[in-house]
Amino acid sequence: MPRRRKDRLRAGVCFAAIFIVLILILIIVCTVKFPEPVVCQKGMFRKAAVAADSQICSSIGRDVLRSGGSAVDGAIAALICTSVVNPQSMGLGGGVIFTIREKNGKVKIINARETTPKNFKADLLSNCSNVTGVHWVGVPGELRGYERAHRLYGRLPWKRLFEPTIRLAKEGVKISTMLSRYLSVLKDQHTALSQLFMHPNGTLMKEGDTVRFVKLAETLQKIADGGATAFYSGDVAQALVRDVQAEGGSLTLEDLSSFEATESEAWFVSLDKYEMFFPPPPAGGALLSFILNIMEGYELHSNDIHNDKRVLTYHRYVEACKFANGLKQFIKDPKFYSKKEAHILTEVRFADRVRAMISSSITHDALYYNITPHPDTQGTTHISVLAEDGTAVSVTSTINHIFGSRVLSPNTGILLNNELADFCGRTKQIHPGEQPPSSMAPVILYSRSEKHTLVIGASGGSMITTGMAMALMNYLWLGKTLRESIKSPVVYVDGKNELSFEPAFDKNVKKALEQVGHTVITRSLFYNTVNAVSKHEDKCVNAISDNRKMGEPAGY
Repeated sequence: MPRRRKDRLRAGVCFAAIFIVLILILIIVCTVKFPEPVVCQKGMFRKAAVAADSQICSSIGRDVLRSGGSAVDGAIAALICTSVVNPQSMGLGGGVIFTIREKNGKVKIINARETTPKNFKADLLSNCSNVTGVHWVGVPGELRGYERAHRLYGRLPWKRLFEPTIRLAKEGVKISTMLSRYLSVLKDQHTALSQLFMHPNGTLMKEGDTVRFVKLAETLQKIADGGATAFYSGDVAQALVRDVQAEGGSLTLEDLSSFEATESEAWFVSLDKYEMFFPPPPAGGALLSFILNIMEGYELHSNDIHNDKRVLTYHRYVEACKFANGLKQFIKDPKFYSKKEAHILTEVRFADRVRAMISSSITHDALYYNITPHPDTQGTTHISVLAEDGTAVSVTSTINHIFGSRVLSPNTGILLNNELADFCGRTKQIHPGEQPPSSMAPVILYSRSEKHTLVIGASGGSMITTGMAMALMNYLWLGKTLRESIKSPVVYVDGKNELSFEPAFDKNVKKALEQVGHTVITRSLFYNTVNAVSKHEDKCVNAISDNRKMGEPAGY
């Protein structure tokens, strides 16, 4: 066959093959149904989100994630920001507990809660009526917690996480509605803390005014450049100790240099279709799991709050909280006490036994629940983070009461905690190096069957347990959306087993519970604030910052 004819035949075959391939591609395009791109509703996000107590700190955390940072990077950046936006709640002078889910699904705890100084005041617990002042300061663990978490899970440089807040501190932060509510406690005081929030003419700042954290900005820069070591053994440490001792406190350089954050496996319980992961004692997750285990045994469903059963549901919940108050004595530092008793609180059979002691129609005196009255605390902040790769961080940080000890180190700008107050009513003996018991319960829930992750936690001191238990009860069993679950008004059972209700709570239920025999008191402020991030696989990220603290989430 002539060569030219062969070439034409070969070209024809190639053209026919190409034509057939194009036809097949066209058939595939026309017949195969490709997944539609996910369109997220307003307020939801496609890939990742941060839920903090303020929009600006959520946004800083979001920007870190978007820049390639890990979930831990985003959480740390948002925490540092919160130390100047809501300084009444947390800061470098406090402590922190991280619950971190790795990409493989394992959940780790990093505990950097404050510890008791070596030379603490011997008769400290004899004066629990006044828990402000330098003697109540625990050794701050906040930065050791950041350091440990970043070393294990960080992607961006340490310094990068501090930069946005250093700018904020220098340029100034407008006093928010939340912060302005608490400034009145500083009125007529002549301290370094009150001066920080005063105009040059001596009047106290108010909402909308700008406060600049000049000294704190210098300290943050030193820590950004030199790492946590600058705080625990460098110039910052020396200045901090001098300031505390000048006020009559016992904090030493040895206390700071010897502080170590610890890493451990998370504890967990099964709840419905989920596994809930949480920190072991001295954190409060065991008490939260105890209440939820009791309530799950009642096989709750949405009708239990929409018909005549709602009084019974809340009565049972209140009784569970009263028993939880009686069990707080077992939430102690495992370095000094056995973990066995606390672990029993997480067991279903223990919840079954306690549930059998709950009557449907009566309540009891304090002895029945074996409680010791303890003071209620109000501080803390919580941040929930979910990154693109599925890793998650639930982290709670605190200086304990509002403005902590109210002791501000003038040479560092650091506001110090009053964490030792958490021993009041809970123990008769304190050990040097012991961590106080806590209500903090940063948790992560995961359902394999639903392919659903829920990162959730709360601030509000002893109201953390209330905020968390009621939000999860609403969400898991009572048919409410996550937003509705967090927004719903709560009933709080305090350290004396007295009930107080948020203003919007059902008044008929309130009256009925009084008739059962519960003691009801009026409370002007509720501190329970729940922040959460939730995601089903291949769906949008739902992030919620609680309106109670006027926060807003951020994501992308």
